[in-house]
Amino acid sequence: MSGAPATGCPKAGRSKAGRPQTGRRGLLAAAAALPLLPALLRPARAAEWKPPRPVTLVVPFAGGSGTDAVARILAELLGPVLEVPVMVDNRAGANGTLAAMVAARAAPDGTTLFMTTNTTHSANPSLMKRIDYDPVADFTPIARMGNLPFMLVVGEQVPARSVKELLELARRQPGQLSYASGNSTGIVAGATMARMGGVEMLHVPYRSTPTAMTDVMAGRVTGMFVDLAAGLPHVQSGKLRALAMSTRERSALMPGIPSMAEAGLEGFDITSWNGVFGPAGLPGPVVATLNAAIRGVLARPEVQRRFAAIGFEAFSGPPETLDAFVRAELVKWREMIEAAGIEKE
Repeated sequence: MSGAPATGCPKAGRSKAGRPQTGRRGLLAAAAALPLLPALLRPARAAEWKPPRPVTLVVPFAGGSGTDAVARILAELLGPVLEVPVMVDNRAGANGTLAAMVAARAAPDGTTLFMTTNTTHSANPSLMKRIDYDPVADFTPIARMGNLPFMLVVGEQVPARSVKELLELARRQPGQLSYASGNSTGIVAGATMARMGGVEMLHVPYRSTPTAMTDVMAGRVTGMFVDLAAGLPHVQSGKLRALAMSTRERSALMPGIPSMAEAGLEGFDITSWNGVFGPAGLPGPVVATLNAAIRGVLARPEVQRRFAAIGFEAFSGPPETLDAFVRAELVKWREMIEAAGIEKE
């Protein structure tokens, strides 16, 4: 989560029933309006390096998660560019630390990459008492992928139709309402909402986002913050109700859903970001080739539209930009976690 949310977004689209437009057509239309940032997307000339064997793209979340969806699109498109198969390896569990360790311990030859998020590379150091990897020292930044916007959703059986109504419901039933999480973004966003709203809510952690969503839809948990890629299909089906985006401003991808600030929690701004890393010590020519390949893929208009259709804001840049971004995000997430009163576990 930085690629700042778009400003000057169009007015909320409405269906005939008066609902916000959340369909594929709306996403594709919004994608056409997104700036492509050509200076950032234009790849540098790649050095002469070819992967000696198939590439494994390690993902810290289960199949069906937003990051998994993004990784699978990238793997499909990156393979022909690198001229070797690119395979996704889901290593869910322990808040992404299992996958991080697999990637950090891999040989620095460019055949094991890590598609990760702020969970492992921003939040975990401030959420967990012990992690056996260093987000900066143990990895080589390759390329930023973009942002995965989150939204607050509740099950269809929950009577609240806005953030205000949800908080009022929580005040009338202290400790009875709950929020699920399948990653660090969900943990921090839920705790921040409860603190800013002055309510007591029970946190229910899950191993993965799909499992958490299942319990929200079944009514076992009140709601959760979920990424668009994973949650949007269930919002469209009516099994989940979207109350707000987790950002300061509306998302260009979902202009019909209000921001948390609009919903009354001024200053609420939490976004998830995605990037590709390799193990520490990855040679310069390998990094240059991979960065150029990823940026070349993301620069294609049809790829931008494809990512936008699943709720992902795709953009990239040089490795140095990702390195500086990670260092800044570590500080930002530490401050957010401390402000939310979350203790290390």
